[in-house]
Amino acid sequence: MTSLAKDVLLKTVGVKRMFGGLAANDNVSIEIRRGQVHAVLGPNGAGKSTLINLLSGDLACSGGSILYRGQDITHLSPDSRSRMGIGRSYQKTSIFPSFTVFENCRLSAQSRHPRSTAVWSNASTYPRYVEAAEKAMHSTGLISHAYRRASDLSHGEQRQLELAIVLCTEPDVLLLDEPLAGMGLEESARMIALLKTLVQSHAILLVEHDMDAVFSIADVITVMVNGVVLQTGFPDEIRSNSEVQRAYFGH
Repeated sequence: MTSLAKDVLLKTVGVKRMFGGLAANDNVSIEIRRGQVHAVLGPNGAGKSTLINLLSGDLACSGGSILYRGQDITHLSPDSRSRMGIGRSYQKTSIFPSFTVFENCRLSAQSRHPRSTAVWSNASTYPRYVEAAEKAMHSTGLISHAYRRASDLSHGEQRQLELAIVLCTEPDVLLLDEPLAGMGLEESARMIALLKTLVQSHAILLVEHDMDAVFSIADVITVMVNGVVLQTGFPDEIRSNSEVQRAYFGH
C-alpha cells in the first residue's frame, strides 16, 4: 500500500441508493483523505445530502460499498460508525439549547467513554470528560462561552458548538452538511478559519452552497448531478470544466 493510499480514511465504491424507481445516488465513488477538505457540489436534488446520510449510516445503501480505513462498514449502524471515528453535523443545528456550552460538550464526551460502574459519581467533574470538553471548546473558539446557555449563542456560535460536540466524539472524519447555512460574512469567515484548522488533523467531507467559501477552502471538489458524479478534481479544474459550467453554473 502506498503512503497516498494510507491517507484514504473513508471511501465509497459504486454506492447506490434507490427511492422506489429513483436513484438518489447511482454508482458514486469518492475518496476522503486526511488533511483534505473534499467538497461536494451540485444543484438541489443532486444527491449530496443522500451521500452524507449513506456515509454516516443514516441511510442504507441499495448497492455498492463503503470502506473506513479499508474495512467494509456498509452495513454498520450510525452509532457503530461514530465510535469508529466518523462524525457528522446536520443541516439543522443539533444541540441542547437549555444546557451550557460546556454541558453540551461534556455529554458528548461522556457518550464516548461511559462509566457504568460509577453511577453515583459526578460526571460533570470527571477529568476525562472535562478535558475532552475543554479541548473541543478551545479548538472551536468557544472556551470563553463555556458557561453560557447554548440558546443564548448566535447562530454562528451554535454551529461552532455543534462542531465542538462532534469533536468530543474523537472523529477522524468529519461529514459536514452545509455548516455555513444562515451565516453572515463575519460568521462564515470564522467557520472557514475553523475548518482550515481542523483539516490539519482530520479528513473533511463538506456539502455547501456558498461557492466562494467552497473554492477558498476545498482541496478536492466532486460535482454531482441527478445522483451521479459528473466530475472530481482540483478547484481550478472544476471551475474551468465546461460540463460543470453547463450542468451547475448554467452556461
